[in-house]
Amino acid sequence: MVNNMSLIESKLNPETITARHYVAAGDYFLGKIKQGQTFRIVDLEGNQAADVLFYNANDPSERYSAMDTIRTQGNLYLTAGTKLISNANRELLEIVADTCGRHDTLGGACATESNTVRYSLEKRCMHACRDSWMLAVAEHPEFGISKRDITHNINFFMNVPVTSSGGLTFEDGISAPGKYVELTAKMDIVMLISNCPQLNNPCNGYNPTPIEVLVWN
Repeated sequence: MVNNMSLIESKLNPETITARHYVAAGDYFLGKIKQGQTFRIVDLEGNQAADVLFYNANDPSERYSAMDTIRTQGNLYLTAGTKLISNANRELLEIVADTCGRHDTLGGACATESNTVRYSLEKRCMHACRDSWMLAVAEHPEFGISKRDITHNINFFMNVPVTSSGGLTFEDGISAPGKYVELTAKMDIVMLISNCPQLNNPCNGYNPTPIEVLVWN
């Protein structure tokens, strides 16, 4: 698997957006993106991790698949040019611009259980991405997503190198204030973001900060 980065700046003008969503540190975003729309996730202050799930808006049982995406592109990391593939082996989205250069889809999302295993028993009750997702689906049943639909995710802006022995390491982020990733929807999708609240590893610089989502027609 190769791990090269592909930095491509967007040609879209923020003055022509149709929607702007501010997502506070530790908060979530849940919303629909229509086929053909392009959206940008912006790391406003740098070193923030955005844990994201994608679904077919018309059938949430079809969702982003890390395995199919890695197999299709032949790359462990996601960057400009990556096509995000569903568990039905269909294209959900394509990354069309990226000023960060590397995004993780192996490390999974933080949970109370993983906080306990990775750090200590007293960290168990700290807020985690899976808590954010569960709160989102509980507060928005209209999207038809439940606990059973929370599976593979992408950690945008997160740096998780793979060691020569096949292990994962959580390293300092390689993003910076204003870095972004931009995607175009290939079908109507639902996007669920946990703006990661993690305080125990360097993915957020030990200091969760806000992100922003911009949408163009």
